[in-house]
Amino acid sequence: MGSFGASALRLLGLMAQVAGWRPGEFWEATPADAAAVLAAWLPDAGVEGMDRGRLAAMMEQFPDG
Repeated sequence: MGSFGASALRLLGLMAQVAGWRPGEFWEATPADAAAVLAAWLPDAGVEGMDRGRLAAMMEQFPDG
């Protein structure tokens, strides 16, 4: 599985193409902002929302520090 940095760079590129976001706009945006933009492109993608359990699993997989 890829690192957070690699995934973030892929998402940055996608958001630049889809929404015209520059790097500063990407890093200032929330995950909800990105999801709202992408939802317009993939309205029925079946993407699950973030809940506490998924957040805890992600934090365990990608610990800070």
